[in-house]
Amino acid sequence: MKKWVIAAFSAILLLSACSQTSQNKEPVKQQKQAVKAEKKSGASDAFPYYYPLTGKGSEKKTDGRAIAVMINNHPKARPQSGLQKADIVYELLAEGDITRFLAVYQSEMPDKFGPIRSARGYFVELAKGLDALYIAHGYSPEAKEMLDSGYVDNLNGMVYDGTLFQRASFRKAPHNSYITYKNILKGVKEKNYSMAKSPPAFTFLSEGESKKIQGDPALSATVSYFSNNQFKAVYQYDAQLGKYKRFSGGEQTVDLDTKEPVLLDNVFIIEAVHQTVDSVGHRKIDLQSGGNGYLLQKGKVNLVEWKNSNGRIIPVKNGKEVPFVQGKTWVNVVPATPGLQKSVSFTENK
Repeated sequence: MKKWVIAAFSAILLLSACSQTSQNKEPVKQQKQAVKAEKKSGASDAFPYYYPLTGKGSEKKTDGRAIAVMINNHPKARPQSGLQKADIVYELLAEGDITRFLAVYQSEMPDKFGPIRSARGYFVELAKGLDALYIAHGYSPEAKEMLDSGYVDNLNGMVYDGTLFQRASFRKAPHNSYITYKNILKGVKEKNYSMAKSPPAFTFLSEGESKKIQGDPALSATVSYFSNNQFKAVYQYDAQLGKYKRFSGGEQTVDLDTKEPVLLDNVFIIEAVHQTVDSVGHRKIDLQSGGNGYLLQKGKVNLVEWKNSNGRIIPVKNGKEVPFVQGKTWVNVVPATPGLQKSVSFTENK
């Protein structure tokens, strides 16, 4: 009975925090609410179940297939919808100096995702590695061939434009395609896809281990994609929150509707070989061969390597997988030329 009372009281507190968040539109207050809610959820090492992509504990089973969604990062598509609930976000270049996101969801789902953008082969590979249902609107020739072959289960706006995918009136194409979680489930049912299998799990530190992370100070990190400042990503560590805040084009990355911010526990920056393959500017990005990387956690940075382990991009050091801090992760993939040293800069103080 005592446990039931405590659980009920915790639920009331959590609902109260969520209610306050929905009423407050300021990012600073939103991020404090998000961290408070997370602490009340009791993410510790004493749970019987754990989410495979965040390492967070749960009293209930955490089974379920991941959903990988192509999210537009053009300035005209910002702020986006649903990024703050993604377990992992991969940021890679598309054509030119423009980046695009693959947001992967499993532990929680937003009501709405978007704006949705078109597929590229390397994003399809990342989704396949997590055995995720892949959501996109459009495709490059290489990606179309992969999707048509059944390489990965997918729903595409080229087939469902105006049905499962809806166009927002306040933005212009190609920056206005959205899909709801409800419509994803409708598409899953129509295609008879299974959503039962969980993605392969990453390795995580215990909460106690996370407090002992060593490394060089890195309270702020800037990731540049050539000379295009609109796609420069800045991560600032908030010691009070114990998380990194993300900024793009000088604006904090927040949800379009709720203003809830993206708050990150791991920022993983890796270099990979990029090759332009046609006159349009489509690329091939080598996500198989490994290379150097930076891992930012708790205001510290460590030089690591990365490797592809059965489709998962993981940090390694001295041949061993480096655990993530429990929580959300952002992965920036920068070209091996010019490389990490020229693409990433750090400051000890914000």
